[in-house]
Amino acid sequence: MTFAEKFEGFVCLGDSLSCEVGAFTVTARIAHDDCADAPDERQDGFWPSLYKDDAGFIGPGNGFRDRFAKAQGKAEATMAAWTAGEWFFCGVILSVTIGDISLTDHAASLWGIEANFPNSDNAYLTEAANDLLGEAIIVAKAEQTRQLKILSEASA
Repeated sequence: MTFAEKFEGFVCLGDSLSCEVGAFTVTARIAHDDCADAPDERQDGFWPSLYKDDAGFIGPGNGFRDRFAKAQGKAEATMAAWTAGEWFFCGVILSVTIGDISLTDHAASLWGIEANFPNSDNAYLTEAANDLLGEAIIVAKAEQTRQLKILSEASA
């Protein structure tokens, strides 16, 4: 059970993939993560450090100045690209239908994923969708059972 399609190397909000799992059609879509925290506020150790007790400690040993300078440059470039709107944080949300009947618009999701991150192909978005697929099917089956029970009770 996986999505045969893959998210593109550049994605926009609302982009989606679909796959069939038995009678279910599962759709994974890109949604905006509304947490406004900047990347350096979301990740401990985002900024490199020369201090061993800091989360961004680059490690001891030869060449620490070069490693620090490289890590600092990467962090600055990442922040500049985020500030310029070149990449954003998103969520991957899976919804499930049977034919034209929507079982759930939000069967499973993962948030805080980087979309269009510099030098990335967005492959992680598809990986996340595939990782959530099993959970979405479990939720869809439970919702299908719930709806069938309601229908059978209503017709009794």
